[in-house]
Amino acid sequence: MENPVKRKRLPPWFRIERQFGPSYGRIKKLVGELALHTVCEEARCPNQSECWNSGTATFMILGEICTRSCGFCAVATGKPNELDREEPVRVGKAVRELGLRHAVITSVNRDELEDGGAGIFAETIEQIRAENPACVIEVLIPDFQGDPTALQMIIDARPDILNHNLETVPRLYTRVRPQAKYIRSMFLLERSKKSGMKTKTGIMVGLGETEEEILEVMADLSKIRCDIMTIGQYLQPTRDHLPVERFYDPTEFIDFKKKGEGLGIPWVEAGPLVRSSYHADKLI
Repeated sequence: MENPVKRKRLPPWFRIERQFGPSYGRIKKLVGELALHTVCEEARCPNQSECWNSGTATFMILGEICTRSCGFCAVATGKPNELDREEPVRVGKAVRELGLRHAVITSVNRDELEDGGAGIFAETIEQIRAENPACVIEVLIPDFQGDPTALQMIIDARPDILNHNLETVPRLYTRVRPQAKYIRSMFLLERSKKSGMKTKTGIMVGLGETEEEILEVMADLSKIRCDIMTIGQYLQPTRDHLPVERFYDPTEFIDFKKKGEGLGIPWVEAGPLVRSSYHADKLI
């Protein structure tokens, strides 16, 4: 990890008004009662209050400790706790009690597990289907270290949307995602699409990439017929994480959307506060 550096001051378009309505309190209470985790809290998402106040949340399964050390991520890194076999049941119950029409399920990386946690993902999808058959299920999955058997377990469970984030451009992987590989992530998305999945991915900008590199990623995604791409501004979660190299103007995100869709990606959602799960139901 790089030495701590002073964080850049946020530009004026990042002024976020916190919302703490009835839905926010209901989700927070239920998540606590069922001993669940959300990426909204663990990753310090700037959209947490807005999403929770509108009655949506992204559940993070497989615990709260990740086996990887990505330079951008606020989720704790270390030795994970024992696998919680009852977690899928509790997630299904939460989706039912919240009456969700669109549920997003993500996870930490569990590289120490033989299947990378794919089995728990599949069970969670099954539990949500049993509790709320009308709910659209979106999964945001890790790369499972390129294991095709683990990926097939997810595909066989038939989520409605299969999301796997590239996070950044290939040149920056050694800094941003040191235990991941760009080609491996692209292969996962391509294989998922060929298996009939609706595919989705996302990147952050502001980590030192160039516009040419972003366009090259878009071209790669167009070639594998990825359905949805999200582009958002990277925000440094703590002083110990990678610094923001630059803040993009909102007009630049509009340009990214036009260029990505011009290259053949059916839908590109781009904006300073866009995150992989932000307004996921509206995107679909």
